[in-house]
Amino acid sequence: MGTKANKHRGRNRYHGRGKKAGRGAGKRGGRGNAGMNKHRVMTRIKYMPKHWGMHGFNRHPSLRTVYVTANVGQLEEMANGADTVNLTEKGIDKLLGSGQIRTALTVIVDEVSARAAEKVAAAGGAVESGGDDDWDDEWEEE
Repeated sequence: MGTKANKHRGRNRYHGRGKKAGRGAGKRGGRGNAGMNKHRVMTRIKYMPKHWGMHGFNRHPSLRTVYVTANVGQLEEMANGADTVNLTEKGIDKLLGSGQIRTALTVIVDEVSARAAEKVAAAGGAVESGGDDDWDDEWEEE
């Protein structure tokens, strides 16, 4: 017991401890997040607006398109001195445009970004896209 409590001991109603002090966490209204739906509702509303509930949105996995990608900067390493790289056989779905390419390579891949095709063509190579775009032709009006 502290000196202040000793001074008040026996001289008043609560003996220097206040109304509920000394009985667990009663005076401060509970421990942790106790009372968040009762006596601390305004604290929750003001300081923790996103504490409960779901936030954001995730698409169903069957609707997602996830590509296995490679960058233009990795092509020379994958080629190992050859002049053709077949990324489809290596399990890569899409070629992206990050990095630099200095050698002329023919790249075979299903999907390619515009920047990647531009960089490969600037180095003197070509990109053969395996994706069939023939279905676009049937919708063209003549």
